[in-house]
Amino acid sequence: MKLAKRVEQVTPSLTLAIDAKAKALKADGVDICSFSAGEPDFATPAHIVEAAKQALDAGKTRYGAAAGEPKLREAIAQKLQNDNGLCYGAENVIVTNGGKHSLFNLMLTIIDAGDEVIIPAPYWVSYPEMVKLAGGTPVIVPTDEKSQFKITPAQLQQAITPKTKLFIINSPSNPTGMVYTSAELAALAEVIVNNDLLVVSDEIYEKLVYDGTQHVSIGTCSPEIYERTLVSSGFAKAYSMTGWRVGWLAGPVEIIRAATRIQGHSTSNVCTFAQWGAIAALESSQACVETMRVAFAERRQAMFDRINAIPGLSCAKPDGAFYLFPSIAKTGMTSLEFCDALLEEQQVALIPGIAFGADDCIRLSYATDMDTINRGMERLDKFVRSRSGSTEAPRL
Repeated sequence: MKLAKRVEQVTPSLTLAIDAKAKALKADGVDICSFSAGEPDFATPAHIVEAAKQALDAGKTRYGAAAGEPKLREAIAQKLQNDNGLCYGAENVIVTNGGKHSLFNLMLTIIDAGDEVIIPAPYWVSYPEMVKLAGGTPVIVPTDEKSQFKITPAQLQQAITPKTKLFIINSPSNPTGMVYTSAELAALAEVIVNNDLLVVSDEIYEKLVYDGTQHVSIGTCSPEIYERTLVSSGFAKAYSMTGWRVGWLAGPVEIIRAATRIQGHSTSNVCTFAQWGAIAALESSQACVETMRVAFAERRQAMFDRINAIPGLSCAKPDGAFYLFPSIAKTGMTSLEFCDALLEEQQVALIPGIAFGADDCIRLSYATDMDTINRGMERLDKFVRSRSGSTEAPRL
């Protein structure tokens, strides 16, 4: 059977593949310490679940508007005004089947064959694949630990060609956890405006920041960049609603209306009663988010300290999200070799950095309990020392 050429261009998700492998081993009784999935280990807050139950009892199980429940679109617009300083109305918002779907809709809406999309590396695994599926060309711009894995204005300018249509920025970042400052965003915004580009800001981790770090939306830097900005986000990470599949895209009305036309012919509306859970998430107390954020901050510190005590590994301290992205360059192994051997020998599941465009790094998620973190870090330490021949005591 001959498949479409677009499918042949798409690389399978390594993050999902390794997470599935770890879960299969665990189901077979193997004691796996998994740091692979980007999924909070907390239950969805009870008041959000209750709102969805009430929606079910009220019969909210019918088709809905393709762009989303009007009340949810209004709540998202209000959140963007209050939290992010972005003057959007409900007409500027489309509700999607998760944050990933919002980005996929956007690519289909604005990218034509031959259009180039600039993506800083390390990047979330799905960005390049979405661009390719839309017929575009991903242009990868490498960054490194010296720049805190952030693209500079000079790098952005150098990557722009007459074919460039869109720039993707992710802050806080998956996989690095790094957060762009307002000054860094303003400098990038100037390049974007001067070259008449669009920018999509993936802000799915915006509420998970630490040590006083402030999240800033690039669209607030100037009136000119606001007109060129799309914001993608959702409820999966901050509200532990990964399986609910409710996300959103906000931006210029013309683009949102076009994305709604595409959604109307692909998925139609988002699960109706799930949207009422999302309304409760936005309109109720945010104490549940803070509880999770504080727990993540504690885990982040514990894992950061343990990793930097292992000879051969080094890790910059992340400002947000729930990932660490240490360098394994000194081990002499590729990231896939490292992760395969670690899972086989020590039953620890990580994601190889090659999935994110950085083969000398690995990604660990600390969205798991402290016991798993402690046991997993002991195993990681043992693995690296066995490979290096080091007998040096851990620097704890």
